[in-house]
Amino acid sequence: MSNNPRALWQQCLELIKRNVTEQQFSTWFRPIEFGAYRPATKTLLVHVPSMFVYEYLEEHYVDLLKHVLTRVYGAGVKLNYSVLTDKENNLSQTVQAEPVANIDIVRNRTRMNQPPSVLDAAMPQDIDTQLNPHQTFQNYLEGDSNRLSRSVGMSIAEHPQSLQFNPMFVFGPSGCGKTHLINAMGVRTKELYPQKRVLYVSARLFQVQYSNAVLQNKLNDFINFYQTIDMLIVDDIQEWMTATKTQDTFFHIFNHLYRNGRRIVLACDRPPVDLKGMSDRLLTRFAGGLLAEIEKPNVQLRIDILNSKIKRDGLRIPADVVQYIAHSVDGSVRDLEGVINSLLAYSIVDNRNIDMRLAERVIKRAVKIDDKPLTVDDILEGVCTHFNVSPSAISSRSRKHSLVVARQVSMYLAQKYTKMTASRIGKLVGGRDHSTVIHSCSQIELRMKVDKTFSDEIQSIENSFKLK
Repeated sequence: MSNNPRALWQQCLELIKRNVTEQQFSTWFRPIEFGAYRPATKTLLVHVPSMFVYEYLEEHYVDLLKHVLTRVYGAGVKLNYSVLTDKENNLSQTVQAEPVANIDIVRNRTRMNQPPSVLDAAMPQDIDTQLNPHQTFQNYLEGDSNRLSRSVGMSIAEHPQSLQFNPMFVFGPSGCGKTHLINAMGVRTKELYPQKRVLYVSARLFQVQYSNAVLQNKLNDFINFYQTIDMLIVDDIQEWMTATKTQDTFFHIFNHLYRNGRRIVLACDRPPVDLKGMSDRLLTRFAGGLLAEIEKPNVQLRIDILNSKIKRDGLRIPADVVQYIAHSVDGSVRDLEGVINSLLAYSIVDNRNIDMRLAERVIKRAVKIDDKPLTVDDILEGVCTHFNVSPSAISSRSRKHSLVVARQVSMYLAQKYTKMTASRIGKLVGGRDHSTVIHSCSQIELRMKVDKTFSDEIQSIENSFKLK
C-alpha cells in the first residue's frame, strides 16, 4: 500500500465512496482536491470550490471524514480546507476543520449497543424537511373529489424510485386539501425511506431564498443545495407567474432532479394551461407528468371530515347538526374545521351544548356573505316583520288566525330554504312535531296555488332575504 500522501487521499475518497450514494459523492466529495500533507504536524490540506461546500461538509459529513482520515492517515490528523472565495482572481482562504484527535472517545451506542461503524458515520445529518407531521394519509380522508390524487400520491410516496408520474402536478381550488396531500406524501416517504432527502417548500419561500442567494452572490450554492434533494415538494407555484428569473432557476433545478430520477411534486390552485406568465418550457414539463385535480369535497366527504375531526377532538355534536354543517358549508376543508373550532369555543364560553341554534349562529358568521345559508332565526325575523308579530307569539300555542298563518309560513320557508328535517324545524318553531310542519307546508303550498295575493306576499318575504 502506497504511503504517498496524494495516494492516501485517493484511498480516503474510495472509502467515502463506499459509504455514501453516488449523487452525494459526486456533489460533495469529487470536487475536493488534494492540496498538501505535512507529516510533522499531521496536517492535511484540501481544496474545496466554495464556502458553502466547506460548511456543508462540516455540518453533515464531519464524522465520516474523521473516521476515514484516522483510518488512512492515522490518529491525530488535522484537516484544513483551502476555500476558493474569488474564482476570477483565484483567491482562497484557509480554514481549519474541527480537530479529529478525540475520535476514539466513547459515543452514544447504536445497533444493539455496538459502537458506530464507518457506515453509521457516513449518513449525513438530515435536512429539516419542513413537513407538517400532522398532515398524513391516516387523516386524509378519501372521497370522489380526491380519490385519484390520493391513490397516486400514496403510490409515489411508497415507491419514490419509480419514474412513473414524475412530476406530479396537483391542482384545485383553495382549501380542497392539496397541501395536506403533498405533505402526506413527504411524511410517508420519510417514514419508509429515512435516508431520503425530502423537502417541502412554498413557492414564496423558494423565491425569497433565490433573491437572497442572488444578493449574497451564492446562487450556485443555492442551486447545488436543491439539486441534492431526493423528493422536492413545492406548494402554490402560481406565485411564480410573474417571477421570470425564479422560473429560470427552478427550470435548471427541475431538469437536474428529473434527469437523475428524483421525485418532484408540485401544487397549484389552477391547471398548467391557466398559469399565464409561466414559461412554456416549464409548462411542458409540468404537463409531462401526472395532472391530478382535487375538487371541493362533496357532502358525504364533508360529513366524513367533520366526524373525523369531532372524534379526534373528543367533541359531542348531534348527527343532525353535522348534517346541517356539511350541507351549509360547501367551501373548503378549512371552512369546515373553522366551524367546528368556533362551535367548540362558543360552547365553552357560553357553557352550553352544541346544538342546531348554535350551529346556525356560527355558520352565519363563518360563511361568505354571498353564500350564507338562511337560518330559522332569519326566517322568523323576516316573517315577524312582514306580519307585524313577535317571535314569541309565533312560537306560542295561540290559535289566532294571523299567528297560525305566520307560523305556517315560517315552517314552509324553513323547509324550503334550510336543509333541516321537519322534526327539527318543528322543535325550533314552538316545539311542534314533524306532522304539524308537513301539514303547515301543504296548507301554504295549496293556498299559494289559488290565492295570487297570498303568493305575492310569500314572494315579498323571500325577496327581503334576497333569495329570489
